[in-house]
Amino acid sequence: MIYGLSSILGRLLNYFLVPLYTRVFQTGEYGVITEMYAYVALFFVILTYGMETAFFRFAQETEPKKVYSTSLISLLATSLIFILAAVFTSGYTASSLGYADHPEYISWFAIIIGLDAFTAIPFARLRQENRPIRFAAVKIFSITANILLNLFFILLCPYLWNHSAADSSLHLILSRVYDPSVGVGYVFISNLISSGLTLLLLLPCVRDAGWQFDRALWKKMIAYALPLLVMGLAGTINESFDRILLKHLLPDPSTAMSELGIYGACYKISILMTLFIQTFRFAAEPFFFSEFKKQDARQTYALVMNYFIIICALIFLAVMVYIDVVRHFVGKDYYPGLKVVPILLMANLFLGVFYNLSIWYKLTNRTLYGAYISLFGAGLSLLLNYITIPLMGYMGSAWTHLACYGSMMVISYFLGQKYYPIAYSLKKAFGYLSLALVLYFLQDALRTGSTVTDLISGTLALFLFAVPVWMIEKRQLARLS
Repeated sequence: MIYGLSSILGRLLNYFLVPLYTRVFQTGEYGVITEMYAYVALFFVILTYGMETAFFRFAQETEPKKVYSTSLISLLATSLIFILAAVFTSGYTASSLGYADHPEYISWFAIIIGLDAFTAIPFARLRQENRPIRFAAVKIFSITANILLNLFFILLCPYLWNHSAADSSLHLILSRVYDPSVGVGYVFISNLISSGLTLLLLLPCVRDAGWQFDRALWKKMIAYALPLLVMGLAGTINESFDRILLKHLLPDPSTAMSELGIYGACYKISILMTLFIQTFRFAAEPFFFSEFKKQDARQTYALVMNYFIIICALIFLAVMVYIDVVRHFVGKDYYPGLKVVPILLMANLFLGVFYNLSIWYKLTNRTLYGAYISLFGAGLSLLLNYITIPLMGYMGSAWTHLACYGSMMVISYFLGQKYYPIAYSLKKAFGYLSLALVLYFLQDALRTGSTVTDLISGTLALFLFAVPVWMIEKRQLARLS
């Protein structure tokens, strides 16, 4: 619970920066943030190359300290090589990405990614040694530091700068730590400092590593980890590669960064669905494995899926009928992108169902099928993005997410029914999702423009969803209780 909550809390706190960014920065500036962090997601997977999972796997059958030391040295070497190469070529890379005036962005992000990749192993060791309090404390401290630094550089410093005389002592002190021309760069500087602080807090775990490198063990770990790298890359392409492609594929280059910023901000509104799914995964996976040997395991998995879909449908409906309130999560300049929210919410719902369904290949040791499905999803995502973005703009990316996750869900369902059949209640699933969609479209068509009236109609829509669901499920819930 502590591991899961600290990770979820971290994501939630970081999401609270979005309302700040979308009110301080213009849409094009937020487009820079969106694009750069899409690259972070991609390169983090590459630089950790499955070594964290390999550490857990081999620490069970080999001397844990040797496994830890070997994996730590491996990540240290690759992270240093990456940082040096990125810094050395920062000018060329920045020009290629359209940031010729800001090669420092490349250097900063290289160091951020390198530090985060390296510290993945000390964090894994804390989990392996059952030290959740230390794990959570470092995670939360790092996130809190990042938020406070953002507030300092983006809110406090500009305020003091604009409200102090140019020849005052306060202005002189500020000039040593703050430069208005850096602008959006302070988002990256805040992240860089917090990543450095994280490494400092984990130094005790690094110092006592033993620093012995077992080449034979490393080869075994790499052989185990590389397929995980492929799956990780496929998942990252599905999740965030559209933010990299948008700038290059949008038909009007002059507005591309602005469109990217709008899409990236509105993508964040699907936070409630995403957070629920992530929280569910932390709890569900160990539960699924613990139930595996029980006679009624398959019935249990079907029940879990049923209630998962009910909650996701409720989240979808709640966000959409209260969109007049939810939209304040982003600044007004980003409202044109709100039309992607229902599509992305439903796409994330499909992804959550896919995670539920994936238990079949984990329980039957057919994880290679998981890799195949992920690779299929990545290929479909790339293909559809290349086709739809020039035609539909960022709406194409939203529909691509829906098509990609929907296809992965359907494929996983049919393969699962072949190798580990579970009697999921498809009629209920389709019924609940259809009811949520009908109520959403109906409430949307009846909007008057009056906030109070629309909130009342939205609440009525939630009531009309909850009542029939309760009538259908109350007997089963009574049996469960």
